[in-house]
Amino acid sequence: MSKLRVGITTLVSLFASFSVFAETGIDEKINLAVKPFADAVAGFVFSSFSVAGVPIPFVLVWLIVAATIFTFYFKFINLRAFKHGFELVRGDYHDPEAAGEVTHFQALATALSGTVGLGNIAGVAVAVSLGGPGATFWMILAGFLGMSSKFTECTLGVKYRNELPDGTVSGGPMYYLTKGLAEKGVGFAKFGKVLAVLFAIFCVGGSFGGGNMFQANQSFAQLVNVTGGDASWLADKGWLFGLIVAGLVGLVIMGGIKGIARVTSKIVPFMAVVYVTAGVAIILMNYSLVPSAIGAIIDGAFTAEGISGGVIGVLFQGFKRAAFSNEAGVGSAAIAHSAVQTNRPVTEGFVALYEPFVDTVVVCTITALVIIITGTWDPSVDPGAGVQLTSTAFESAFSWFPIVLTVAVILFAFSTMISWSYYGLKSWTFLFGENKFTDATYKLLFLFFVVVGSSMQLGAVIDFSDAMIFAMAFPNLLGCYFLLPVVKKELNEYWDDYKAGRLVKTRVS
Repeated sequence: MSKLRVGITTLVSLFASFSVFAETGIDEKINLAVKPFADAVAGFVFSSFSVAGVPIPFVLVWLIVAATIFTFYFKFINLRAFKHGFELVRGDYHDPEAAGEVTHFQALATALSGTVGLGNIAGVAVAVSLGGPGATFWMILAGFLGMSSKFTECTLGVKYRNELPDGTVSGGPMYYLTKGLAEKGVGFAKFGKVLAVLFAIFCVGGSFGGGNMFQANQSFAQLVNVTGGDASWLADKGWLFGLIVAGLVGLVIMGGIKGIARVTSKIVPFMAVVYVTAGVAIILMNYSLVPSAIGAIIDGAFTAEGISGGVIGVLFQGFKRAAFSNEAGVGSAAIAHSAVQTNRPVTEGFVALYEPFVDTVVVCTITALVIIITGTWDPSVDPGAGVQLTSTAFESAFSWFPIVLTVAVILFAFSTMISWSYYGLKSWTFLFGENKFTDATYKLLFLFFVVVGSSMQLGAVIDFSDAMIFAMAFPNLLGCYFLLPVVKKELNEYWDDYKAGRLVKTRVS
């Protein structure tokens, strides 16, 4: 307890001095100093080639091609195992004596909380505006294919996780890249170690920015927007908002993955029900427009009249939103899924199928339908104004919805932060060792950056962090290709047992 008090006191003093720095324009100095390096890194990660005049980032192709290959390699596992995945999520085959820290449902909720968020609210609005209704079709297809990527990386995450003496586990790409590739020989062992270190560095960088500062920044911006904009009392109180959020995040992450899972398993269903219910209500209120909206989605996917880049431009916007929203292939979710209680790694692969399905096929599609039906999509939209566009779409039916949306944005951001704190922590301890000092150091840094994100406009820093998140996909998927036979072996052995009725069902439907 005394160590906790010392940590809290240190953190509060850092935050107190930080609020003074925020008022002196230091954020602009940091931004200018970091910008050249951030631009270079982002330019490399998001390097693109042109198709029909549309710049296509190579990382997007890397993600979609892998998802397509995995789908065919595992014979459409995203369809075959969908029903059984649901049985596992609801606990039909849960083994409380198995190694691990959380249930299948809690692992899924934790991973979902890291992906379901601002991308579903703001990103979809921008994708539909720039790519037209047809972008929704390609977004759904990419989400469907991404289910196979999640299956692959999450199965490997459990297969090669470290089970520690105190009952905790550490898993994710860092471990299957080292341990999995090491099984193939000395040369592969060295190669795997390099890939694992690169992944861990990218993940730590991503956790501080896209998984933290960006979330705090955007949720504060929406709060200010609904409380009066520039005239709001909160307009210059980002540091105060950051302190409150950091305190709440700290209370959760100090409890480790079990504490995170307890919170996300309650927040994620609540957020999903509120947001989806509001979206479905608007769709039902305008049910006569649904057939024309669906027609616009299908026609727009293959005709794309008036859209920059034509069909390629529409396809790009849809695939981009899906890939950047559900993060299938990035490897982050495998870290959360690795904490599950199971002795059969492939079971968590089945559960992970639901992550892109809920994130992209359900939530993103509902957002897109609302924006199309209400006619609020705007081809000239500012890419940074996605939240406001979605707010306008929902407000057209419910005048009070901007307030609900603000609560949703803050909860989405909060859950994303606590999930990414776990991803970053596991990567941090992989690099620096698993002990109380490294654990506490990372958590204090993470909380500090919550306040940084709320108080400063650090565009270059956040751009750099976004690049780090998608850079994770390069070492992760490269390793997954080499380890596909391992996943297939696990799948075939389990599927034979499942079909033969040899699995013990612990819950009677």
